[in-house]
Amino acid sequence: MRLIVYLAGEIHSEWRSDIKKKAETLDLPIDFVGPMEDHDRSDGIGEEILGEQPNAVFRDAAASSFNNLRTEVLLKKADIVVALFGEKYRQWNTAMDASTAIAMNKPLILVRPEGLHHPLKELSEKANITVENVDQAVKALSYIFE
Repeated sequence: MRLIVYLAGEIHSEWRSDIKKKAETLDLPIDFVGPMEDHDRSDGIGEEILGEQPNAVFRDAAASSFNNLRTEVLLKKADIVVALFGEKYRQWNTAMDASTAIAMNKPLILVRPEGLHHPLKELSEKANITVENVDQAVKALSYIFE
């Protein structure tokens, strides 16, 4: 059995690579998907497809439509979602992806440091499990295959 795991979270650090390497080391049968990690492409995809937009609001709206389509398709295909919240970046997209996963009845592993317990307490209670780091998330994924 192979699982498709959607990795929701900020795109500015190497946490996705860490999870993928750790899963590969454990020989876990997992295919990973996630949001567009090229920030400029994500922001510009609306204009790339629809052409130049009249202002920044329309540019963002156009890009959001295509990013939301991509995210919805990949979330629907996913067997499980890992949503990482770190301390460094504002992560509205992560919250949206985690909430969408919950609404779709997708199993959710929420990764957040202890320092973010309070602001994420409601989301944490909706997740299947909450862990504090990537290593714990990989161990949770590994446990599925035992």
